[in-house]
Amino acid sequence: MLTPAEAQTLIQRHLTCLPIESLPLAQCSGAVLRENVYAERDQPPFDRVTMDGFALDSRAWREGRRSFPILDVQAAGDAPRKLATHEGCVEVMTGAVLPQGCDCVVPFERAAASDGQASVQPDADVAPGRNVHRRASDGKQGDLLLKAGTVLRAPEIAVAASAGMSRVRVSSQPAVMVVSTGNELIEPGEPILDHQVRRSNAYAVAAMLRQRGFSRVGDDHLPDDPPALRSRLRLHLDTHDVLIMSGGVSMGRYDYVPQVLAELGVTTVFHRIAQRPGKPMWFGVLESGQAVFALPGNPVSTLVCLVRYVMPALYEAMGLLSQRVERIALAEPVELTAPLASFVPVEVDYDEWARPWARPRALNTSGDFPTLAGSDGFVELPCGPNTFPKGFVTRLYRW
Repeated sequence: MLTPAEAQTLIQRHLTCLPIESLPLAQCSGAVLRENVYAERDQPPFDRVTMDGFALDSRAWREGRRSFPILDVQAAGDAPRKLATHEGCVEVMTGAVLPQGCDCVVPFERAAASDGQASVQPDADVAPGRNVHRRASDGKQGDLLLKAGTVLRAPEIAVAASAGMSRVRVSSQPAVMVVSTGNELIEPGEPILDHQVRRSNAYAVAAMLRQRGFSRVGDDHLPDDPPALRSRLRLHLDTHDVLIMSGGVSMGRYDYVPQVLAELGVTTVFHRIAQRPGKPMWFGVLESGQAVFALPGNPVSTLVCLVRYVMPALYEAMGLLSQRVERIALAEPVELTAPLASFVPVEVDYDEWARPWARPRALNTSGDFPTLAGSDGFVELPCGPNTFPKGFVTRLYRW
């Protein structure tokens, strides 16, 4: 069987990069940028006032002047005023252009205005550049501001707007179909018999996708019946970029999913990974580029495989430049007996020095979904058998 790292590498090799679309900037929150963004102008584009107060020529201060006639007012957004004489001053607002002939700003808190005069306190800090954000001090026209592959969050949206971009080129959202299989699954709210179970995996998968910003998410439930599977999966493959399936991939008599996908022309890339939970995971692709992730049906296995493999793959297909890697130390020893990599649910605790620690949560089985409630994610531990001591550092995957 493959190791988790080998499985991830194979997924990356078989991904098809999603197409590019141009969207209004207001619709791009959470999208992955597919073009570089360059500075439209110097930033700031002028000497900018950073405090409400009085702009003046510091030479007059050095010559001993402490009272300055207020000759004009400079508001933010107005064309720059000009100081008529270096012995006067201009009342200025935060964000305004520094008036011509002025080289500093005295805040209102350090001066008093009366009868058209601004009297500056003797101990005020008056020197060239005080309370002035100099032109191009943050960047110059043409500077690279954002690289292709960047996720557009609020700060990046602001940067793109400052560069004058009303539209940006981003990766298209993948159309994802979440498919659960199993005759035993009953929808929440419907009558249920003792031998049946609630359909929960699909809700968890869809919630995770939407939580991470994926909006084009469909949902279907199929019986353990080859003709029905062939018909519905054919439709979903024709209309979606990615299928995320739950159930039907193990070794049982009614685990038809790999067989049906092969009949539909989906090439198997791998089936089974040396890991616990989630060993039966299956991955394949169509020649036309659609990807199918068939995850084991046990609830913990489904969610762990989704976070460990599917979410990184979707970001990779969208052209994400880099994905965050978070490492953490175990808060207590963990003993593994199986010759498999293990995904262990954890809570993240902080000690008195604000250092994070991963505190393991024991699972009864891979169907023990309630234990995941309130956890922060899981850590990946190398293949056992082994005992990993307190302080062992490994990767953390957050839900």
